[in-house]
Amino acid sequence: MAARKSGLGRGLDALIPQDRPTEGYGLIPVGAVDPNPNQPRTDFDQTSIDELAESIEAVGLLQPIVVRTAGDGYVLVAGERRLRAVKQLGWDDVAAVIRDETDDATNLTEALVENLQREDLSPLEEAAAYQELLEEYGMTHDGVASSVGKSRSTITNSIRLLQLPQEIQQLLASGVLTAGHARPLVGAEDEAYAIHIARRASAEGWSVRRVEEAMRLRATQAQAGRARSAAVRPAAIIELEERLRDRLDTKVTIDHRGTGGKITIRYGSPDDLERIYRHLFEPEG
Repeated sequence: MAARKSGLGRGLDALIPQDRPTEGYGLIPVGAVDPNPNQPRTDFDQTSIDELAESIEAVGLLQPIVVRTAGDGYVLVAGERRLRAVKQLGWDDVAAVIRDETDDATNLTEALVENLQREDLSPLEEAAAYQELLEEYGMTHDGVASSVGKSRSTITNSIRLLQLPQEIQQLLASGVLTAGHARPLVGAEDEAYAIHIARRASAEGWSVRRVEEAMRLRATQAQAGRARSAAVRPAAIIELEERLRDRLDTKVTIDHRGTGGKITIRYGSPDDLERIYRHLFEPEG
């Protein structure tokens, strides 16, 4: 069986202590994790798993799976797609949040917040940890901000880095590109152009300001193009487009023509796609 790859180099090993394999955080054998018997989803799209595995291979596993202890092994609580992806990659072990039967979400949240405050994490590791607090433990952006002593906009901007195309995430993960360089590239309408700018910025040593100016110029050109066609776009369609963007926290474009049209929703990664899916189709509660 292939050895586990670190992906981010230091990766989650720096965030997760290795001496507590039955509680808290640790690296556990992939083969010791049994499926969740209460998993409501039985159909997992293989293409999506392939894409996630490719992303993990490129930038590392940014979010640990969540398990609970069961006998000599573990039962999966959350992270079915991540577990399937690392199995597909042939990893021997996987980073996990390990729950004891007596653990509660509050204790685990406090432990993760403590690590966020203490560790010198990479931008993507930090973003994934914030997302973990939001998705697995039900915290709000304001709650996370208050817990780690940062502004809400800092938390939101950090998490948005996970929407970047894989190639840009890889440049960010390797340290060739900084978070400051990467932020202007988030949500770019022209993904190919954003990747082009990321490559040039990393190869030629661009300043953050130069990246911002390049993306601003591109946005201005795109806006001018939209202005030429704005007369044929109903105001209600434009308003709905903006509301969908706010609701889904990603780029949404409505191409309205006559009595029909199409909606385009951008996502930055398989996990981001699953987040959007939950917003659209799964009831809150």
